[in-house]
Amino acid sequence: MKSPRPLILLSFLFSTFFLQLHAIPAAAPASYPPDTGSGTGTDFIRTSCNSTLYPEICYSTLSRYASTIQQDPAQLASVAIGVTLSKAKRMANYVSNISRQADYGSDQRAAAALHDCFSNFGDAVEEIYGSLKQMRQIRSAGTSRASFRFQMSNVQTWMSAALTDEETCTDGFEDVADGQMKEEVCDRVEYVKKLTSNALALVNRYAENGMN
Repeated sequence: MKSPRPLILLSFLFSTFFLQLHAIPAAAPASYPPDTGSGTGTDFIRTSCNSTLYPEICYSTLSRYASTIQQDPAQLASVAIGVTLSKAKRMANYVSNISRQADYGSDQRAAAALHDCFSNFGDAVEEIYGSLKQMRQIRSAGTSRASFRFQMSNVQTWMSAALTDEETCTDGFEDVADGQMKEEVCDRVEYVKKLTSNALALVNRYAENGMN
C-alpha cells in the first residue's frame, strides 16, 4: 500500500499557494459604476473591440463599464486587464477546489494536471496583476515617451506570459481521459484565454497609439 505522505505534503503546499493567491487584491472593475446609458462610451468600446480576436466577448464584458471608460484607450485597457484578473482568480479558485478532491481519487493523471493547472494560473494571476499595477502607474502621472514605451513593454510581456501559462494549463490535460471534469476545466480556461487575448490586443493598441 502506498504511503499517503506525498499526497499530504502536496496538499499542504497547494494550500499554502492558495493562501498566497488570495493575498492579491480583487480586480478594480468590481468597484466601477455601471453604464448610465450614454452611447458615446459603448460606441468607443465596440469599435475598439473590433481589433480583438473575440469582439463579442470583448464588448459584452466591457460595455457595462462604459461610463468609466468613456473614450479613454488607457482606461479601456486597464478595465480589460482588471476584468481578466477577476476571472483568472475565479478560475484558480475553482481549480484549487476540484484539485483537492482529485487528490483522493484514482486518476493520478487528472490530479497532476489539475495541480499543474493551478500552478500555471497562480503565475498568470500574478502576471495579470502586475500588468494592472503598471497600467495604473502609467496613468497616475505624466511620463516621457521612452518611459511609456518601457512600461508598456512590461505590460505586454506580462500579459503574453499569462496567456502562455493559461495555454499550458490546457496542454496538461492532453493525456487525461475525456470526461466531464476535463471538458469543464478546459472550457472555463478557454474563456479566460479569450479574455486575456482581448486584453492583450487592447494593450497593444494603446501601446502603439498612446503617445501619438
